[in-house]
Amino acid sequence: MTNIILCGGNGTRLWPLSRTLMPKQFVKLFDGESLFQKTVARNQKSCDAQFIVSNAEQYFLAVDQIEEMALTNYKADYLLEPAGRNTAPAIALACFALAEDEIVLVTPSDHLIKDEEAYFEVVSKAKELAASDNLVTFGITPNYPETGFGYIEAIPSVVLGDESGVMSAGLDVKSFKEKPERAVAEGYLAKNTKLKTQNSKLQYYWNSGMFCFRAGLFLEELKKHSPAIYEASLSAYNNAKIDEMIRVSHAYMTAIPEDSIDYAVMEKSDRVKVVPSDIDWSDLGSFDALYEELPQDGSGNALSTKHFEAIIEGSNNNLIVSEKLVAAIDVDDLIIIDTADALLVTRKGSSQKVKEVVKMLKERNSELPNIHVTAHRPWGTYTILDEAESCKVKRIVVKPGKRLSLQKHHHRSEHWIIVSGTATVTRGTDEFLVRPNESTYIPMGELHRLENVGKIPLVMIEAQVGEYVGEDDIVRIEDDFKRT
Repeated sequence: MTNIILCGGNGTRLWPLSRTLMPKQFVKLFDGESLFQKTVARNQKSCDAQFIVSNAEQYFLAVDQIEEMALTNYKADYLLEPAGRNTAPAIALACFALAEDEIVLVTPSDHLIKDEEAYFEVVSKAKELAASDNLVTFGITPNYPETGFGYIEAIPSVVLGDESGVMSAGLDVKSFKEKPERAVAEGYLAKNTKLKTQNSKLQYYWNSGMFCFRAGLFLEELKKHSPAIYEASLSAYNNAKIDEMIRVSHAYMTAIPEDSIDYAVMEKSDRVKVVPSDIDWSDLGSFDALYEELPQDGSGNALSTKHFEAIIEGSNNNLIVSEKLVAAIDVDDLIIIDTADALLVTRKGSSQKVKEVVKMLKERNSELPNIHVTAHRPWGTYTILDEAESCKVKRIVVKPGKRLSLQKHHHRSEHWIIVSGTATVTRGTDEFLVRPNESTYIPMGELHRLENVGKIPLVMIEAQVGEYVGEDDIVRIEDDFKRT
């Protein structure tokens, strides 16, 4: 069985922690681990291989975090999407690369599952059902009337279960329900409560976004129910560049109609089963959900502070995530998220509205939804120390053995000062070394490159001066990470 890991999402509801170039699946929220790392580790135990579908900007984050895990004999296949077209095309492109009879377990990369023993049991049952040519989805037993999830309506008769809640067979799916109004969600749970009193299986489940099926069957059902997506995805795959990974071209990718697996296949197929899953699951789709998963003090405060202990006086049931000292006095039920360049304060229960803030920022052409003050790149990181209309100062860290692209800028010149390590600098036709406490100058329009051939990180201060210092003023001529 192959685990297809989908990790192209942006996690806008966890802004400002989550940004386009560092989405929530890669943010290390739990004991120094990211949700992506937890997903890789969990599914490696039950799958023979992993296939990671990512956009090009997030690929190196996945590679770096897997390297951090130091897994023995681990190898993953990668498919890079230059543009997101939702889950149906992403899964189709991965399935085209696999044998028709290969059973796949499709999982998002940003879910938290704490009961792994129960998870492995439901995955095993899903695998059996998939081998019998079913499209299997995992239904989470709802414990409150959530309006942020879609629901699966099952046919609850004829199926038996044991006392642990692990199913002995899957349930037939009657329909998929959109994210409901609260009154509708309350009605779903009321029907479930009535079925419990009748010792019957439940009728309504949260849609987890996890699936299991034979690759060939999914493609057959996609071709039957959404032929335009199937044909465009097949064309994109057939014209992809395949080397150490599968790279889909932008033109072919954007030609694929955008749709989710639910709309494109699952809601239309008559071969769908749901496995009820009591696995202590959360999609961490809001700060309210994150609050529930973090340890809390005696007053119900959940704290995640990097460098300072928070000062809490007379305050209860707050979520505080900060990179600096936060003092909270006589406040209750607040969410306080403080990063280097943005502060979010909201009432608990209102955090689903964060995506509206992100929408407004995008309408203002702000970079805040996209990138943190410290940005992770394939070669290392850069941190913006200061920025004005015609200048920008960065701290750049280049990992050993890595180099930036051979590039030039139309609107700025750069001054480089080496702090530690030794830089190999290409400037025009010259190549030379720059050591700590030495500097060099890159004129506007000059071809240049920075490389670290040493064994320790290279740290440099870069001062940019020019009429425009935006990150998109880069013309790449050569690039080790194929970004030209």
